[in-house]
Amino acid sequence: MSRRPSGAVALSSYRFQGLKTTAWCLLIMKILLVNPPLLQLNTPYPATAYLAGHLRRCGYSVRQADLGLIWVLRLFSQAGVQRILAALESEGSDAHPSVVHLRENAERVLACIDPVIAFLQGRQTGLERRIAGRTLLPEGKRFAELGPVGHEQDYLDFAFGAFGVADKAKYFASLFIEDLADAITHGIDSSFELSRYGSKLSQSPPSIEPLLEAMASSPLTATCLNEVTLELLEQEKPDVVGLSVPFPGSLLGALRIASIIRTTLPLARIIMGGGWVNTEFRDLCEPRLFDFVDAVTYDDGERPLECLLEYFAGRREREQLLRTRLRVDGEVRWFCSSDETDIPFSQTANPTYDGLPLCDYLGIVDFPNPMHRLWGDTRWNKLTVAHGCYWKKCTFCDLSLDYISRYEPLSAMVLADRMEALIAETGYRGFHFVDEAAPPKVLAGLAKELLRRHIVVSWWGNIRFDPYFTPEVCKLLADSGCIAVTGGLEAAQDRLLALMQKGVSVKQVARVAKAFANSGILVHAYLIYGFPSQTEQETIDSLEYVRQLFVEGCLDSAHWHRLAVAAHAPIGQDPAAFGIKLVPTPTPTFARNDLQFVDPVGTNHDRLGLGLNKAIYNYMRGLGLDDDVRAWFDFAVPQTSVPSDYVEKTLGGRWRL
Repeated sequence: MSRRPSGAVALSSYRFQGLKTTAWCLLIMKILLVNPPLLQLNTPYPATAYLAGHLRRCGYSVRQADLGLIWVLRLFSQAGVQRILAALESEGSDAHPSVVHLRENAERVLACIDPVIAFLQGRQTGLERRIAGRTLLPEGKRFAELGPVGHEQDYLDFAFGAFGVADKAKYFASLFIEDLADAITHGIDSSFELSRYGSKLSQSPPSIEPLLEAMASSPLTATCLNEVTLELLEQEKPDVVGLSVPFPGSLLGALRIASIIRTTLPLARIIMGGGWVNTEFRDLCEPRLFDFVDAVTYDDGERPLECLLEYFAGRREREQLLRTRLRVDGEVRWFCSSDETDIPFSQTANPTYDGLPLCDYLGIVDFPNPMHRLWGDTRWNKLTVAHGCYWKKCTFCDLSLDYISRYEPLSAMVLADRMEALIAETGYRGFHFVDEAAPPKVLAGLAKELLRRHIVVSWWGNIRFDPYFTPEVCKLLADSGCIAVTGGLEAAQDRLLALMQKGVSVKQVARVAKAFANSGILVHAYLIYGFPSQTEQETIDSLEYVRQLFVEGCLDSAHWHRLAVAAHAPIGQDPAAFGIKLVPTPTPTFARNDLQFVDPVGTNHDRLGLGLNKAIYNYMRGLGLDDDVRAWFDFAVPQTSVPSDYVEKTLGGRWRL
């Protein structure tokens, strides 16, 4: 009896020798799903968890790893800081202040880094009062706005009160980590940020050249990423590696990882997919990307990945693949068999976080706002209530893409089952629903089901400010464990909301947000400025509406986004309907999504951005709420035309209870 080959060599041997591969051989392939740097540090991104759950149900051997977390923990350790200091030795007397601070406080940073990381992981207690008392950590630029010790700004008491010692300590510990991150960014690798890596290189780059140039450099950060990747490959020895790229800040890391795999395991197959790929690579024709990966898949990954595995094992022809690009004879080709269909969302497997080091994730509190800290602090089980969006009308949204257009909600019973399964697996009872906009009726049904089963959880997620969310429904959601919601107020101006086809008005948003707030649920608003035809007057009026919403307790936090015209949204596909012209550009070979445009109205939105963000930054701290909104700008802007009591009058009757 001949000995069966194993590992990557075995897989390639079957393929190249033309041997008939049995289903048994197919299922012994070792598959590794990787989250590249950099994503959230507080909790795993769910893409690999969903794919791992599906492939394991199909019988595959699947492991998953978060190389972003492993990489950061390597850098932010005593040994890592020693290497950082060594790498900064070449910085001269004109070094960035963050570099100077690290050098001058090297001994204290080296002594504190491991205990602080352990504290942010929840492993180290007993340091809270020393950290909160500001007697332990060296304080760099990130601490500057706190004020001197003993004379801190009032917003700290607003945020933490008299008894929030542990929370304040976590905030100060996070500032300490960010001071160190600043030294890396300004002294070693300008692409490095704590929540992203090379994101500016990946903002719809029409050419792969900037990324290839970045790949050619080898700063300490790249060396450390190479090291942790090599260690992972040595441990797992995968036949197939799946790289999820959900955001622009994870593409550079994914390419670095793929390059190491190519060198170390040349017979391993590498697949790239994820949210950023789904939007940016729809017109991909750059063959050099396939020097790094063997295949690029699109939209829901379960069935395309399953088809690719069968193709790699010689059990499927490439013409039978689903939503996949390959390089064939030097050219990028698209394969999408009409005989293949996706798995209905209700029949997909439960996500699994098995294999990920859940206790190693860091709770980062980079902003003293109770709503904002939900994104970076707590460890969440991430779930999706529905595939796609139940509204799918917003003109700035990717309505033509599958992740929005194909709407399939789960039933309340299936959702509750999945929550119970994740509680049993992880031990965590916090859930983040990552929908574009969770359907309100499904959420209400889930709330009733959680209460019926006596399941004790906390949960939050994205919603529309839908009129279905009455005070009674919001109370039901709160009783079931809802602690926060995030939703799009967008332009905060009724004419523009109508152009966006949001299906809401400022008045409706105020009432729905107040209903949530009155039920003890935190509310965050996403805001947009720079929409086609938006005037400066409308932007100032939008800020006034937002100010009043904070004053009336409708909002706990918010964030302004500069509008990006997406290629797959109605506004990008029919710009003339919105009175704009797209700026002609050479045909991209790599990524394409964000489109430049000319608005005849001519509002200088770029100069307004700083003032808008300054206002929100202070409102979230409870500061400046009584000031005229014009005070946030360093130049003359129009006086608001919004009555000063507009939101107050809107919230009469049952909405103020």
